[in-house]
Amino acid sequence: MNFFITLNGRKVKQGFFVVLISFFTALLFFSQATVHTPVFGTKDHPKAIYKGEKGISLTFNIGWGDVQAEPILDALRKKDVRAATFFLSGAWAERHPDTVKRIKEMGFEIGSLGYAYEDYTELEDEKVRRDILRSLDVLKKLDIKDVTLLRSPTGHFDKRTLKIANQLGLTVVHWSLNSQDWKSPGVNKIVENVQKVQKGDIILMHASDSATQTAEALPAIISTIKEKDQLVTLSILIANGKVKTTLVP
Repeated sequence: MNFFITLNGRKVKQGFFVVLISFFTALLFFSQATVHTPVFGTKDHPKAIYKGEKGISLTFNIGWGDVQAEPILDALRKKDVRAATFFLSGAWAERHPDTVKRIKEMGFEIGSLGYAYEDYTELEDEKVRRDILRSLDVLKKLDIKDVTLLRSPTGHFDKRTLKIANQLGLTVVHWSLNSQDWKSPGVNKIVENVQKVQKGDIILMHASDSATQTAEALPAIISTIKEKDQLVTLSILIANGKVKTTLVP
């Protein structure tokens, strides 16, 4: 009888350890799912996308300058890139209609970077709204219609920004991978900053005049991206699957 009780106790212990291991395994998967749940937002409120699920999006901010945009477009053409998204400030776009036209004719997607270089988190609601609307008006006059994407000019945004953008029919887009190209750290460093690109990533690059090394870095970056996944516009990335989120306080 004692032997039977001892043997049964071992089985109970084994069962306990199986349950314990299963619990921690489930906890691990839950934690991983939580970490990889990217998009900024507040619960039950508009959200800002910063990562997708399928494809990789190459995005460029242009806020100022007369020199670097054209060489960057040349580099994209030479690498036969047909999917990229450009966020243009209204102030820059109205001074460079020919470059805007070229971006459009190359088939690239265009979003708004606001009108002026303003930190939306420091502006009153109405000023944010006016800045966005002014940028959309400029793009419309340049025959860029049905703009649905917005990137905050400085990269900073809050719940108010998300709410205003949503009211204007716009989706705020951030990024998951920063090339740091605007710092001009060297071509090799820019390429290195993008080496860890993964499916679903939104890559931040620039075509303003601070991006003096971007055109030279692009061939290697594009080759790296194509080894990992397909280049797609942001609209396609968003439509391809689940976008990922985290809360904004």
